[in-house]
Amino acid sequence: MLDLGSGSGRDCYAAAALVGEKGSVIGVDMTDEQLVVAREHCDSYCTSTLGYSKPNMRFVKGYLEDLRAAGIEDESVDLVISNCVVNLSPDKKAVLSEAFRVLSYGGEFYFSDVYADRRIPEEAQKDPVLWGECVSGALYVEDFKRICREVGFTYPTHLSASVIEIKDAEMKRLLGPARFYSITYRLFKLPRGMLESCCEDYGQRATYKGTIEGCEDAYVLDAGHTFERGRATAVCGNTAAMLGEKGGNSWLAKHFDVEGDRSVHFGFWGCGVGGKHPIALTSGGSGGESSGGGGCC
Repeated sequence: MLDLGSGSGRDCYAAAALVGEKGSVIGVDMTDEQLVVAREHCDSYCTSTLGYSKPNMRFVKGYLEDLRAAGIEDESVDLVISNCVVNLSPDKKAVLSEAFRVLSYGGEFYFSDVYADRRIPEEAQKDPVLWGECVSGALYVEDFKRICREVGFTYPTHLSASVIEIKDAEMKRLLGPARFYSITYRLFKLPRGMLESCCEDYGQRATYKGTIEGCEDAYVLDAGHTFERGRATAVCGNTAAMLGEKGGNSWLAKHFDVEGDRSVHFGFWGCGVGGKHPIALTSGGSGGESSGGGGCC
C-alpha cells in the first residue's frame, strides 16, 4: 500500500496493522519535518505494538508528481491512498498518472480530496491563505474526471460526497459563487477495455460471498452499489469488471461470483454512480442507488 502525502504517518500506521505482517506500507512526503515525525516510532510500533518480526512500513522523501524518483517502480503497489493532498499539487495530472503507473492491474487508487462545482478564479488560485485551506487548488470535478480518463482511470466512481461550507467573508469574496465538496473516489486500474466511459448492459449478475472482514453482511462498492451477501444482483459491465469479471484481475474477484460475459450486448444501461455528478447527490439529486437487489446504477 502506498500513501501519497503521508505527512506525520497516521494513515500509514493504521494501514500497517490492516495489511498484516506480510504486507507492506510506504509513505511518500516532501517535507523533512513530517518525515522525522513519521519515522520516530515506526520500528517500535511494528515490532512491539503489532508484534511483527520486523517493520512492514517505511517513509521516503519524494514528490507525488515523480514517484519514480522516490523509488516506486511500475505496477509495484496494490493500493494507493491519499487524504486531502492531491489538491495541493501544481500538476494534478502528473500525480494521477504516477498513481496509475505504480498500481498493479486489479488494484485501485482510493482517496478523499476537495473538489469544486466550477473552475476556480485565477485570483483565488494565487491566494496563499486559500491554498492553506485546501480550496484554491481544488479541481472542478468534471476536469478531474477528464484527467482520470486521460491517464487510464477510465471510469472514476465515488463512494461519498459532502458539502464544505465556506464561512469567512473574504474567502467567499475571492471564491465567488463556487461551491466545494469533499469527495471520496475509487479509481480502479483494470486491463484496457475492461472499463467503459459509461455503463453498458451485457446481462451480467454479481453475488457477494460475505468474505471481506468487517463487511460480512454487505459490501458497499460506491455510492450507488451495496451488495448483500448471497443476493444475486444485475450489474453493468463496469461494475462486473470492478467486482471481478474474468480477465479483469480485480482484487475483489475472490469475494464475488460474477455471472456472464460480454459476448452479447443488450444496449446502453445509463451511466451509474461513476458517471453521475457526485455534487448532484449532495444536493438531493438521484444517485441511482441499489439496495442490493434492484440492479446496477
